[in-house]
Amino acid sequence: MRMIPRSQFFRSVLTLSLVLLPTLVMANDYPNSVCADCHSDTGGEPTIVSDADLFGSVHEDLSCTDCHTGIKELPHSPDLPDPSCGSCHDDTEDTYIQHGRGIVGESPHVPACQDCHGWHRILSHSNTKSKVHPSNLPQTCGTCHEDQNFLAMLNIKFKHPIEVYLSGVHGKATAGGKDTAASCNDCHSTGGSAHRILPPGEHDSTINFFNISATCGKCHSTIQEEFEAGIHGEFVARGEVDAPTCTHCHGEHGILATDDPRSPVSPFRVAEATCSPCHDSAKLNEKYDLPSGRLQSYVDSYHGLKSRAGDKTVANCSSCHGAHLVLPSSDPRSSVAPENLSITCGSCHRGMSAEKAVKTKIHEPVTGAAEGWPFYVRTIYLVMIILIIGGMVIYCLLDWLRQVRNVLRKEQVRRMEADEVVQHTLLAISFSVLVVTGFSLRFYDAWWAKLIFGYEGGAYIRSLIHRGAAVVMVIGSIWHVGYLFTVKGRVFLKDIAPTWLDAKQVWGMFMYNLGRTDEHPRMRRFSFVEKAEYWALIWGTVVMVLTGVAMWFEKFLVMYIGKGLMEIFLIIHYYEAWLAFLAIVVWHMYGVVFNPHVYPMNPSWLNGKMPRDMFEVEHPAAQSPGNVDKVKRMGLERDV
Repeated sequence: MRMIPRSQFFRSVLTLSLVLLPTLVMANDYPNSVCADCHSDTGGEPTIVSDADLFGSVHEDLSCTDCHTGIKELPHSPDLPDPSCGSCHDDTEDTYIQHGRGIVGESPHVPACQDCHGWHRILSHSNTKSKVHPSNLPQTCGTCHEDQNFLAMLNIKFKHPIEVYLSGVHGKATAGGKDTAASCNDCHSTGGSAHRILPPGEHDSTINFFNISATCGKCHSTIQEEFEAGIHGEFVARGEVDAPTCTHCHGEHGILATDDPRSPVSPFRVAEATCSPCHDSAKLNEKYDLPSGRLQSYVDSYHGLKSRAGDKTVANCSSCHGAHLVLPSSDPRSSVAPENLSITCGSCHRGMSAEKAVKTKIHEPVTGAAEGWPFYVRTIYLVMIILIIGGMVIYCLLDWLRQVRNVLRKEQVRRMEADEVVQHTLLAISFSVLVVTGFSLRFYDAWWAKLIFGYEGGAYIRSLIHRGAAVVMVIGSIWHVGYLFTVKGRVFLKDIAPTWLDAKQVWGMFMYNLGRTDEHPRMRRFSFVEKAEYWALIWGTVVMVLTGVAMWFEKFLVMYIGKGLMEIFLIIHYYEAWLAFLAIVVWHMYGVVFNPHVYPMNPSWLNGKMPRDMFEVEHPAAQSPGNVDKVKRMGLERDV
């Protein structure tokens, strides 16, 4: 082989360099070292980029101008076009056309490549330091999906998906370094591509209702097969959107371990939190011809009571019916099919025979008819309860009535006149009716409200009775105001008015009841207890009448006072009702019934009279028990 002279070789290299140099410059292929002259140690302007930023990157062997095109001269324009990743990753560019509800090129909020992968130090997804490594995806995705302002702007209702995910078994496993645990991309990547994340409304979306079992099945393949072979999976495949799928029972992002008591599928909660929302639904039971009352019958059973007591080993829904391969009892493969009950029940109850298992009623309704000895025992106890407790009630009632007769036989003093008794009676009846009809509107689903007004048209009847009682109370109040202008009324008003003595007696009663003194305050005709009741009644009546009238004529008044003020009226009316009701139950009932000096009751509400000994104990400083007696003592008898 003939050797080329050295001088000729150098001349050839020099010639080739002179020929290629203009071509390289024209191609704008500046070496990285030239870029580093401006982009090193700049203090941030222009952007600092060094070889260290590219070290270990998947783009380590590329030059700056491979991505940053459009540089025609140095120094270059600060407004360079964004790098086009698709010039190399054209297959990915073709795939990445949508992210959630956002369309690439149309929505300005769709993440760009660098939002997920980074800028210069782009690492392989298998690198634990990569932004798209499974352990780092929650933080990467959370940049947008935990930004509350961003979510509100796009009307995304799930406010803390990453926070919830990190609290679940998948998030904890990923954070603990387990790369195989499900991370964001495992569930949301359609077709195995993280660049194709579709919203649940899309047919191909991995989180579309009909695809969820397949998505979860990528990791839980055996469970997927069991679910899809069961009745729930069968209904989902048929297109029944009210059938449960994986996320209905386990949750979406915050999936908890089955032994976590907070989990909806934990032994403590599976019946009430997971199964009952469907199996206690009247709509679904009617649609699928399912028996009702399953939850209540389980809760009241031995199994349910033991579960509530904290026993994790006692049978729950999934213990008998299965967790994923749930089949109807008519299916011979079902764990609750008659021919399989001995095996299912026998897993806990050793030696369970097939005959006994079939005869045992697991979901016997609480009010249903038992059979055999359970029926006889239940009947005997019901009869015993009716006879024994009924006898006790009759005895107590007769004894109480006898005590009331004994009180009425004592020497009496007149506390109220006939017209005053009628006023009190009107008030008591109208108040009681208003409480029942008012609270039955607020607590319409309570058993007692259903019992009284649960029939068709009951709501209308309730409103009529409530307003009728309100009218009666208003009439009684007007009568009382007129009464206050009479001689008796003026005397009553003067005696019922608060004085400084009342404040002293309040303090005296506290000291007496605390044992700090043995001197009981000597109450006059009306004690501070009765005065507080009376003026609270006046205040409450005014408030309830004004707010009640406003709500009665809401459609007319709302145009003048606005909806905001009507809401305030509603709140006042409701809580004032509670205040009045509790005051009567606690304060008034103690004063006229349960006070040891008064029991079994102060009978003045019946006939206007009370025993003299009771009056003298309750009002030792009083000179007159009633209005007429005091009027006579004042010499104004002719004016009564």
